[in-house]
Amino acid sequence: MKIKSAEFVVSNSDVTKCPKSSLPEYAFIGRSNVGKSSLINMLTSRKSLAKTSGKPGKTQLINHFLINKNWHLVDLPGYGYAKVSKSSKKVFQKFITQYFSFREQLVTAFVLVDIRHKPQPIDLDFMQWMGENNIPFSIIFTKADKLKPGAIIRHVADYKNTLLEFWEDMPNYFITSSTKNMGQDELLEYINELNGNIA
Repeated sequence: MKIKSAEFVVSNSDVTKCPKSSLPEYAFIGRSNVGKSSLINMLTSRKSLAKTSGKPGKTQLINHFLINKNWHLVDLPGYGYAKVSKSSKKVFQKFITQYFSFREQLVTAFVLVDIRHKPQPIDLDFMQWMGENNIPFSIIFTKADKLKPGAIIRHVADYKNTLLEFWEDMPNYFITSSTKNMGQDELLEYINELNGNIA
């Protein structure tokens, strides 16, 4: 799939104000500073579709982008470690869970994980919550350019071993690098296949 158009639609903190269209949605979420905005920009071949920042927790709203006029990419706030007040964090953590609980247009979510680190409890807990709530998701390992190929294999294996302690199967996953455009074709083809399966 080629991205021919990508345009911002709306930002809000109320799931009831998300676009009313029936277009399929793909939500991107991860721990703050995992490289989500950079990945979205790489995926869409746009330099500043999603705003990147050196400060974790910059995204604090549900952001909808219309891709190729036929599906929505949804940029969700990062979870954990954001330098915002506890009251603000509670508010946007609440609308994250509301989004996943009530947004019927959602086809699948992509949970971003920094491949450089060992499995983090906050990521594992979030994936567990997704599983318990029957929300389909894939893992996107980011920043793969920071590791050598052998280290990438080892770190993915660490995740597999950890997840298989609680899961029957390893979730679908992608290995990406925003600076090297790694994983772009695979991710877009996966989304294209899912769109093709929607009646």
